[in-house]
Amino acid sequence: MSRTRRGVLVGLALLAAPTMFVPPMLAQSEKITIGVALAQDDNPLYILMLKGIRARAQELGWEVATVSSNEDKLKQINGVQDLIARGVKAVLISPIDAVGVNAAYDAAAQAKIPIISLARGSSSPNQTLHVGINEKQIGREIAEWTAKQIGGQGKVAMLVGPSGAPAFRNLAEGYTEAMAKFPGIAIVFRTEGPLSRERGVKHAEDALVANPDLKAIYTSNDDIALGAVQAVVAANRKGQTLVTGMNGVPPALRAVKDGGLALTVELNPLTWGRIGVDKLSDFFKGEKLENQVFIPHVLIDRANVDAKMPNN
Repeated sequence: MSRTRRGVLVGLALLAAPTMFVPPMLAQSEKITIGVALAQDDNPLYILMLKGIRARAQELGWEVATVSSNEDKLKQINGVQDLIARGVKAVLISPIDAVGVNAAYDAAAQAKIPIISLARGSSSPNQTLHVGINEKQIGREIAEWTAKQIGGQGKVAMLVGPSGAPAFRNLAEGYTEAMAKFPGIAIVFRTEGPLSRERGVKHAEDALVANPDLKAIYTSNDDIALGAVQAVVAANRKGQTLVTGMNGVPPALRAVKDGGLALTVELNPLTWGRIGVDKLSDFFKGEKLENQVFIPHVLIDRANVDAKMPNN
């Protein structure tokens, strides 16, 4: 074969989709180590997700190497590059930003290893697969539930997640689309920002000061929601201003049980992590992967929270 023709074939191979890369060194007898780069270390969703990853990896005889980022995009990119330098055979990542950490996906593609997104997705063409949720549908369901609870009338605030993450944008779009069907409901306050309890307290306080008769507060995750609940209680609005969350983590379930939090959404983070590892296993077996798979979700309120409590 001529050198020119060989170069063309190599170039075409490098342009193939990531699922075409089946690392030849993955013999059954070899120990597999996968890298994990989640968006946060202390978020209960990611704590449970990592637990699911570790449990499933252990069942397969795999090792798990992790790096921390805590919503720092550069730190997440450097962490993935470090994992690759350490010889991991794949990466599971929850990208902090859909575009801002694409260099991590580029590094995986250059190393010819799969990189699967969990929870948040990426715009990178090198994303092997996105294991996500039907975000707009969930947003619509939360809005419809809220509208029913407040009788189709009243003011609503929205504490949305980071603007760079499509998951939170899609959730909010689904919510606003559904709320638009209720002419008696007005979204009077909206902010975007980090997923922290402190932010939930502050922005819920701001929303309540501007709108003392606020009927509901939508939040993008349970940490923000629990902070918003604190502000609602402090304003003597418990039972009058509903707060909805997302993720269904144990502290949120307890808050629903206690009546502070009106609603959360179970996203099965343990299952989420296990599915990510299973998809890597499928990849290593040479199976063709979809571009995206959805995990199931369940709306949890006082009617069904008892069945979802951690001790059940």
